[in-house]
Amino acid sequence: MTRSTPTAAAEMIEPPVLAPLVAAGTLPPVQQRLPAIPQVVPMDVAGRTPGRYGGTLRMLMSQPKDVRMMVVYGYARLVGYDETWALVPDLLAGIEEEGEKVFTLHLRPGHKWSDGQPFTSEDFRFFWENVANNPELSPGGPDRFLLAGGKPPRVEFPDATTVRYSWDTPNPFFLPALAGARPDYIFLPAHYLKQFHPAYTPPDALKALAKEQGARNWVALFMNKAQPYKNDNPDLPTLEPWVLKTLPPSSRFLFERNPFYHRIDDAGHQLPYVDQVAMSIVSASLIPAKAAAGDADLQARGLTFDNYTVLKQGERRNDYQVRLWRSARGSELALYPNLNATDPQWRALLRDVRFRRALSLAIDRTEINEVVYYGLAQEGNDTVLPESPLYEPDFATAWARFDLAAANRLLDEIGLTQRGTSGIRQLPDGVPLRLVAETAGEDPTQVAILQLIRDSLFEAGIQLLIKPEQRELMRNRVFSGAALLSVWYGLENGLATPTLSPQELAPTNQQQLCWPKWGQYYESNGRSGEPVDLEPAASLLALNTAWTSAASRAEQAALWQRMLAIRAEQAFSIGTVRGVPQPVIVNARLRNVPERGLYNWEPGAHFGVYHPDTFWFDEAPPVSSPRAVDRSNNADVPGP
Repeated sequence: MTRSTPTAAAEMIEPPVLAPLVAAGTLPPVQQRLPAIPQVVPMDVAGRTPGRYGGTLRMLMSQPKDVRMMVVYGYARLVGYDETWALVPDLLAGIEEEGEKVFTLHLRPGHKWSDGQPFTSEDFRFFWENVANNPELSPGGPDRFLLAGGKPPRVEFPDATTVRYSWDTPNPFFLPALAGARPDYIFLPAHYLKQFHPAYTPPDALKALAKEQGARNWVALFMNKAQPYKNDNPDLPTLEPWVLKTLPPSSRFLFERNPFYHRIDDAGHQLPYVDQVAMSIVSASLIPAKAAAGDADLQARGLTFDNYTVLKQGERRNDYQVRLWRSARGSELALYPNLNATDPQWRALLRDVRFRRALSLAIDRTEINEVVYYGLAQEGNDTVLPESPLYEPDFATAWARFDLAAANRLLDEIGLTQRGTSGIRQLPDGVPLRLVAETAGEDPTQVAILQLIRDSLFEAGIQLLIKPEQRELMRNRVFSGAALLSVWYGLENGLATPTLSPQELAPTNQQQLCWPKWGQYYESNGRSGEPVDLEPAASLLALNTAWTSAASRAEQAALWQRMLAIRAEQAFSIGTVRGVPQPVIVNARLRNVPERGLYNWEPGAHFGVYHPDTFWFDEAPPVSSPRAVDRSNNADVPGP
């Protein structure tokens, strides 16, 4: 990775909205706010053009906790993916890598947090010594991405702008974890958080502060204050392009430009171009209608292809464009049989590969594609896309054809031959084979697809019941083993390459809905969850471990291929269709938003990889004044 090119201080250009604060002496001039080596975002790539300052970018979200999406979209990371999916320095001036064992991070001299305080190696030391290795804040020790061969790194802080992580064995997870849509953090603003930590604040004072803040102890107080991804504490300094200025709870959140943001365009303008982002919280069901009414300047979250016709109807009337980006998920909707189900009878059935294959064979993917997506999607398993170098046609088609006769034969072979008067098969104890599909219910298209699946499963003697519920409730039911079948998107990264971790294919995370307890066991190092006790899943785990020490790209690719083959043959997740167009609403005056993009969580961070800090309004609305946080009623009030 290369270092960023220094830009002379004389070339820096002040955002007009900040000029009054600079003139009043309440904010340093831009030359003193930017790092000595700012990150330069070129304007001659990806269709970008130099922009102008000003305006408020409006977005719609369905719940207050979605303030975290500004961290996703802002995409300020130590290292991040560029438009070619290469990892490049961002917050870092550069990084030196030695065989994936030693990573020397070089910070930008003069880089500052959003409150103007220095961003230095002290922020990394504080995290490592006082958070990651504090038994009360991190009872399990450092996070798994910081372990290689089961051991934590040696961490050194040679000077204010250098941090070094060293392992005895390769750690290929380290950099991708830092670049994630939901990044793993290895630093925190020490100057702010020390007031909530017993290593720096007397216990009596800390206890009184916790009581005053309504926290049960200092640990709860610290965790409430120190969640950069949650992005719900306006006082927590940040390095993102926009800073939260509205104290939750609220139905409208305002984000102001970060005066100390580290990026500039190649003409010296400090980014972002847009002064403010306004996020309105509305019911998820209203987002398509409000977007069609022109209430959003940039919107994809909460929209599906099912909304495309309505959105197009409002396009000319409300001065926006509907663009169709590509989804890069392994499947737009996947069924996840819970192999960790608590009920022993159901657990045995869901772990029988014949049952999972029968479910897959009984799904009419062509019908789903034609009825819901007008034939524009690709039919097949939950696997990597044809654009991935790891793609094999067999991975997409294994057990994915519509074959009711084969599905019925498999179910008969299992022993589910008895049927009730309605034609529904019966379990060994005589209970009808009713399978509840639990869905977060946030995407109405999911319910439409499930209704089609329900009809075809009925022909195989399986009664599918659809149960929409709140996302957290659904996940908690899956985690506990109460849910038998859950519905979510497929593989997050359908464009995987051999050098990216295949851990999404193996039981490595509690969030994986087909084996949450096995994933929890892995990520907690055996402290909670359950050990893997199914051979194919154990094989995936072993292959994932082998990938971490693979000696070559060819070996990495071979391990990926074996894992993808197992996933396809075992039908651990049952895909439907993929490559579904994602509608993106773009204000007709908003520039630098790609005409054709890839809408993906990981990698990509949805809009993040396309640098929303470079989006700008042509004929922008009047420039707004900076605002302060009103802690009485969450109203936005003029700032100093």
